Amino acid sequence: METTLKILVVDDDEVDRMTVRRALKKAGLSAELTEAEDGAEAIAHLQGHMFDTVLLDYRLPDWDGLSIIRQIHELNIKVPLIVFTGQGDEEIAVEIMKAGAADYLSKTRISSETLPKAIRNAVRIHQAEMAATLATQRLRATNELLVLQNKELERQQQQIRLQNLQLQEAYRLKSQFLATMSHELRTPMNAIVGFSQLLLRQYPHPLTSEQVDIVQRIFNNSQNLLNMINEILDFSKIEAGKFELNFHEFDLAQLVKLTAEELRSLALQKKIALEVDIALTNTKVVQDLNSLKRVIINLLSNAIKFTEEGQVRIEVWEVNSERVGIAVKDTGIGISPEHLETIFQAFRQVDQSITRKYAGTGLGLAITDSLVKMMHGKIEVESQVGVGSVFRIEIPRKANA
Repeated sequence: METTLKILVVDDDEVDRMTVRRALKKAGLSAELTEAEDGAEAIAHLQGHMFDTVLLDYRLPDWDGLSIIRQIHELNIKVPLIVFTGQGDEEIAVEIMKAGAADYLSKTRISSETLPKAIRNAVRIHQAEMAATLATQRLRATNELLVLQNKELERQQQQIRLQNLQLQEAYRLKSQFLATMSHELRTPMNAIVGFSQLLLRQYPHPLTSEQVDIVQRIFNNSQNLLNMINEILDFSKIEAGKFELNFHEFDLAQLVKLTAEELRSLALQKKIALEVDIALTNTKVVQDLNSLKRVIINLLSNAIKFTEEGQVRIEVWEVNSERVGIAVKDTGIGISPEHLETIFQAFRQVDQSITRKYAGTGLGLAITDSLVKMMHGKIEVESQVGVGSVFRIEIPRKANA
């Protein structure tokens, strides 16, 4: 069903207005007509009501068509205008269109075909223009909102950059403090360990069994503290980017065997087996010996610490001609799946309570992970609670320094 159009007809001639009514009725155009005889009355109607179009006679008693069009525009009234011109007024059609009329029609050409067609075209074009204007306004509003959001985002990014700089400075100061503190603590701890060893050698005088037990406890605890201090110092150097690797050729099989023997006493104390399985055709590698030894010590000591019965096994094999693999397997307590993703994070321990059974700084695996990556390798872990864990590393046989 066609929408009923609200049309304002402005013409001082009753005959002309009647011609308009007849043409619209004959065409079957659904329209609600409001009539005005001069410009002032037309403006009054336009200020009080909404119309779909205005049929405006160019020559009125008070104003001409151009004056009415200008006044409508000054009042910011949005409505399509079709101007009727009389005989000989066709030459002013250009001025009418320039002034903002939607169309013009000679009174001699008003019919049931031309008038509805002109009205429909004017209404359709006006609606399209209004839709385009609304879309433009919305786009402008959206752009303004985006500009504000971008400014806010830039402000937040600037704030984040500032906070990052502050965090980096705090991080640097923390690392520097840890490095300084660890260095200062290591000197007296080395002295305590050294003097404890002298006393355990019964030098210069023999000790009673009670004294030997006390000195042995001092030595063990001092050694544990020294290991913790060394871990903190190494981790601080790694964080600060000051940990340097020294690549040279050495015998990997010999390194693994000697390191395992150094830790065998820990396994014997817990009455668990420590096995070594080396399957290398070529045992020579070019890597950082001290860093690789530290990795093996960390993995083996962890495996021994968390294994109450059974065995700890270290295996070495050739992944391919350019890479070697090292695995440390244990039959210990295992690691739950929710903790596997965080075990390589600094200061992370599965049990972080003050009453935990297994002591440590929580830096061993973080240092191990960092060292392996610095050696251009990778580390993986598989574990099952109550069954045990397997830590595997792969490193290049020949590191590219």
